[in-house]
Amino acid sequence: MSLKMAKGHFEFKQFTIHQECCAMKVGTDGTLLGAWASARTGDCRILDIGTGTGLIALMMAQRYPESEVIGIDIDGEAVSQAVANAADSPFASRVSIIQEDISDYSVEPFDAIVCNPPFFVDSLTCPDASRSLARHTGSLTYKTLMQSVKRLLKDDGLFSVVVPVDYRSQLLSEAALAGLILSKECAIKTTPKKTPKRCLMEFRKQPVTLVVSTVETLEILPGQRTDWYHHLTKDFYLR
Repeated sequence: MSLKMAKGHFEFKQFTIHQECCAMKVGTDGTLLGAWASARTGDCRILDIGTGTGLIALMMAQRYPESEVIGIDIDGEAVSQAVANAADSPFASRVSIIQEDISDYSVEPFDAIVCNPPFFVDSLTCPDASRSLARHTGSLTYKTLMQSVKRLLKDDGLFSVVVPVDYRSQLLSEAALAGLILSKECAIKTTPKKTPKRCLMEFRKQPVTLVVSTVETLEILPGQRTDWYHHLTKDFYLR
C-alpha cells in the first residue's frame, strides 16, 4: 500500500516528511498506524520503534499534544532524516530521535509504543542493504519486537502495530510468548471486494474482557476514500 508523492516529499497539514535518505518511504501502512494507534491523554511518553522518516512519531505528537515522543531506529541515514523532519515540525521540543538497536535500549517504561515493523519473513533479501534492513524481519524479528515491547511498556500501557494479514498468526504467537494480550484489531481491505491485506493490532499486558475486531475498507474506487478512512486521516491529509 503506497501513497502518491508530490515534489519529492509529503506535506501533511502540520508537518512535512522528507525521505530522500530513507530506504522505506512514506506509505499507507504507517499513516494508518499513526492515525489509529492509541495512547492515554495528558502527559505521556510514546515510543516509535523503527521510526524511519519519523512519520508515525510526528503523527502521535500531533494527536497527543502533551506527550513526549521518542523515535528509535538502527539505520543512521534514516535517523538523520527523521531528526531533520522532527526539527522542522511544530513538535520539535517534544520529539527526540535516537539511533540504537531496540534490543539494547533500556529506559523508563513508556505509556504507549507503536511500530510499523519489517514485513518480509520468508523472502529473498534486497541487494540494497538499507532497504533490506528496513523491509526484512532479519533486522527486527517478531520475537525481538514483542520481547522488547514487554520490557519497555508500562503495566497499563498500549502497544499498536501494523502487519500483513499473512503474518498475523506469527505475531500473535510471539505476543502470547511475551505475555502480551490482543485488545483491539482492525483488518484493512484496499477495496470492498478484496480480502484484508493488513491488520492494525493493539496489545496490552493486562487481561482484557473484550477483543474489538473490525474490518474496514480504504477505497470505494481507486482514488476515492471511504468515510472511515477519510475520518481517520482527516487531521493529516491536506485534501
